[in-house]
Amino acid sequence: MEQYEPDRLSPAQVAAMRRSFTNGRAALSRRSLLRASAGGALAVGGLGALSGCGIPAAGKTQGGVSADDHSAKEKVIDFSNWPEYIDVDDSGKHRPTLDAFAKRTGIQVKYTEDINDNDEFFGKVQPQLAAGQDTGRDLIVVTDWLAARMIRLGYVQKLDASNLPHAFANLSDQFRSPDWDPGRAYSYPWQGISTVIAYNKKALDGVEVKSVSDLLDNPKLKGRVGFLTEMRDSIGMTMLDMGKDPAKFTDDDYDAVIGRLQKAVDKGQIRRFTGNDYTSDLTKGDFAACVAWAGDIVQLQADSPDVGYVIPDSGYMTSTDNMLIPNKARHKTNAERLIDYYYELEPAAELAAYINYVSPVAGVQPYLAKIDKSAADNPLIIPDKAMQAKSHAFRSLSSKEETAYQQKFAKLTGA
Repeated sequence: MEQYEPDRLSPAQVAAMRRSFTNGRAALSRRSLLRASAGGALAVGGLGALSGCGIPAAGKTQGGVSADDHSAKEKVIDFSNWPEYIDVDDSGKHRPTLDAFAKRTGIQVKYTEDINDNDEFFGKVQPQLAAGQDTGRDLIVVTDWLAARMIRLGYVQKLDASNLPHAFANLSDQFRSPDWDPGRAYSYPWQGISTVIAYNKKALDGVEVKSVSDLLDNPKLKGRVGFLTEMRDSIGMTMLDMGKDPAKFTDDDYDAVIGRLQKAVDKGQIRRFTGNDYTSDLTKGDFAACVAWAGDIVQLQADSPDVGYVIPDSGYMTSTDNMLIPNKARHKTNAERLIDYYYELEPAAELAAYINYVSPVAGVQPYLAKIDKSAADNPLIIPDKAMQAKSHAFRSLSSKEETAYQQKFAKLTGA
């Protein structure tokens, strides 16, 4: 069985894990159906209504709307991100990488942790963007499906490649050219999120799990299997197992996956669909195996030696949280400098060591090893080439597809 058994995490990493796990990026986003599902239940109701009436674009469908750039005179950046999604020192009062950036450049970063949910945040800024107004933010971090929508609506600015030499050179091939932003003209990943199969070795009691087929078909696992309430992850992992490409699937392909999962629900194979709360089911052994987020597994393994993971031969799903510059931002050049800074190898390593998500920065591993060797050796944080080759992204969806697919998935999960 393919798995990885890392050394125990350092005390600093465990402390960071506990902060994130209880009230940080993982807790606030993943415990909600809304994390990256284009709204979950809201996609069926509220978002569906928005799609029906049409969200007004900002005058064009590509390219965004610039404003006078005040970067030269105003040495500031207004940066909105998710809670507990950046490095913090032991006092909890300072963010070392941001402090180092400010010391080097003279640019002060006003860092605000005001993104708790993608749809909630979009609802907050959309009226201003649609009206062609400044949101008061120079840089934001949102999940890939929302980044795709904002680019499509013309709500974000095209990046100046001349200000992004490190980002261009060091972006991992795994994340270089998503279908919603080919060549990363408008966005760069903040962190990556991988979806894998996790298991509790004790609960498996000798049963071998290598694939989604094992989860769905092995009678010895009946009633002890979990899938995620995140549509793209559960559907995508099952699609790969069925030999379909999540980047190119058709309506018929999607319906076939729904049908296969429905059979597993009907016969009681799947215990339930969960958000981030699957972690307690897994550690207790209520789930012998489940579809899971890799960042959680890194965290769980620190205290739960029975928890392991499998990368199926068919592949695994990956997504990203992404940095974008909204229309009318006053400090575009300053924001681009900050994006580029996080693609320098030392700051990227400091960030990865603290938050334990997939680093999108190629070449960061030896720098991370100087901080925490166990993190640097963990392919859930630094995927090796073999693991990168198995990664797949869910294709971007039209508004019509989004609504239809979410309705079918909600019916499947009982949402």
